[in-house]
Amino acid sequence: MTTFTYSHSDTDLVNQPIGYWSSAAGSAVVHHIRTALAEHGLTQPQWWILNQLVQAPEDGRPRDEVVGILRGYLDVGDGALHHDIGALHDRGLITEDAAGRIALADEGRALRDHVAERQKGLRAEIHEGVTDEEYVAALKVLQRMIHNVGGTAWHH
Repeated sequence: MTTFTYSHSDTDLVNQPIGYWSSAAGSAVVHHIRTALAEHGLTQPQWWILNQLVQAPEDGRPRDEVVGILRGYLDVGDGALHHDIGALHDRGLITEDAAGRIALADEGRALRDHVAERQKGLRAEIHEGVTDEEYVAALKVLQRMIHNVGGTAWHH
């Protein structure tokens, strides 16, 4: 555990721009997660796809359904998701039938399970020194600010 020192006093922080700090936090966390996923040969959207398939029926889920759920995550878009599904298929991590249903292959399930364990460690690193109450409060503040400016955000 490293010692953390706040760079600004509370008096200084009250006037700091939320746009800067929320963007800086998002960029740092996403970079940290993507770096860890890359160590396992995965992009973040590929990770999301594997996670959409982990609880799927044995015959999988429709490709378009998975893309529909994930298209709004970090503004990835349909084309990139279809490309990532193809890349996972080419690696033998998922299967796709003639009807367009995709499912985890045994190798994909094993990789997904292995990386899920690593993700638990990442979450612990990211949340170090932050209580659950502080985390929930931060998310509520961000949700309220998004609402206040007419924005939308969601996450499953």
